[in-house]
Amino acid sequence: MKRFKLTKSEKAIENALLRGEYVPAPAHELKLVADAIAARRKDAVLNIRINSQDLNHLKQKAKTLGVPYQTFISEILHHYAG
Repeated sequence: MKRFKLTKSEKAIENALLRGEYVPAPAHELKLVADAIAARRKDAVLNIRINSQDLNHLKQKAKTLGVPYQTFISEILHHYAG
């Protein structure tokens, strides 16, 4: 079995799980989560040309937020499309 080195926060979560601090979510909550994930499923491809300076600014903002830049751009589009 492959062993992974856990970070401190991951180890804390593992220990809490082993102590029984987490309880299973009710079925209706699991369905809500599953429906939300399904609604946000990415099922189309988009190729666009944009100004390289704009792309660099988007990448910097995404980095500041700690998310991949393509995810950040997808969230921006989702926000304005909806």
